[in-house]
Amino acid sequence: MRKITVGAWRTKASGPMQVVSGPIGREHVHFEATDAGRLEKEMRVFLDWFEADVAIDPVIKAGVAHLWFVTIHPFEDGNGRIARAVADLALTRSEGNPQRFYSMSAQIRFERNAYYDMLEATQKGDLDITAWLEWFLKCLDRAFDAAETILATVSRKARFWDAQAGERLNDRQRAIINRLLNGFEGKLTSSKWAKLAKCSQDTALRDIDDLLRRDILVKDAGGGRSTSYSLREL
Repeated sequence: MRKITVGAWRTKASGPMQVVSGPIGREHVHFEATDAGRLEKEMRVFLDWFEADVAIDPVIKAGVAHLWFVTIHPFEDGNGRIARAVADLALTRSEGNPQRFYSMSAQIRFERNAYYDMLEATQKGDLDITAWLEWFLKCLDRAFDAAETILATVSRKARFWDAQAGERLNDRQRAIINRLLNGFEGKLTSSKWAKLAKCSQDTALRDIDDLLRRDILVKDAGGGRSTSYSLREL
């Protein structure tokens, strides 16, 4: 642990700025950032370009801006977070709409291993950043897909609970139903119900039978010891 410069460009006193990942003692150096003495000039050029009305597709501009900022690496800490915020800002401007239902920042964090590999290959290469932009656009496409999945889940939950507005359910039933709505992995059996709800097998069966009678749950195909249950589709 050491003190860092807060709210200002990093200085020469802190030594070379290396972008690393991995556990302490086994760090992997991805690249060494711009010399501290050049930060003022480099950031002025970057900001002038970012705020200018340049003849470039705005989505491509977002990808270039992210790479440019994180390559300069002007701060001792937080550069990745700010670079993701810069990309999200550029994407918001490209749409002309303050409301967005996806997050490029979240998707990059989800794919951080591939992100670091692509970043390293780009920063150690020449000035051709085509491969980086291709990865950035594909990552953006996956962010759209992830947002659609989340919105579909939220919409399904809203429809379900609207339909069950008049039903009285106990806390265990509500908790397990929400797990099912969130995308339960595998099949829901009475033994899994008991484990998740931290109740006895008999209590789990009573909860399930109650939901079957009310047509909230249905039995999956099969039976006997392999009996499993799903929510009835609305």
